[in-house]
Parts: sequence; C-alpha cells; structure tokens
Amino acid sequence: MPTRKTTTRKKTTSAKMKARPAPAIRRTENPIELPEGMWERISRKAYELWEQRGRQDGNALQDWLEAEEIVMEEIHESRE
Repeated sequence: MPTRKTTTRKKTTSAKMKARPAPAIRRTENPIELPEGMWERISRKAYELWEQRGRQDGNALQDWLEAEEIVMEEIHESRE
C-alpha cells in the first residue's frame, strides 16, 4: 500500500499581520465636560438596564451606551 508523504509549511507573517504601533491618543486641552449630574444619571440608568436584564454580567459597555442614549434623549425632549 503506498504511503502519502506529508509536508508541513512554515507559516509566514504577511505585511498586514505584522504588529503595528498603536495610534497616538490626541488629548485636547479643554475636554468636553458633562452637564452637572449627567454621569450619575447615566450610571443609574445603566444599573436599571442591568437589573432589567436579570443582572447578567458581560454587557456593561452596552448597558452604559444604551443608558447614555436614553438620558440624552430625555434631556433633548425636556428642552423642546
């Protein structure tokens, strides 16, 4: 019975896969400041969303972003 010869290929790193330096973070001298109490409102709303989802971990960022959207919408509606 003939046997098959197996060869192994050495993996080469393409130019796209080479490590790239991280982009420099540009900081402004005057960062945008949130209105008074905004951080707390977003934090409370994110906590509420976490509780509504059954206190499942792993979605903190999504909860925060959704809470930001809800709070911003509430502020926008109150100004109309």
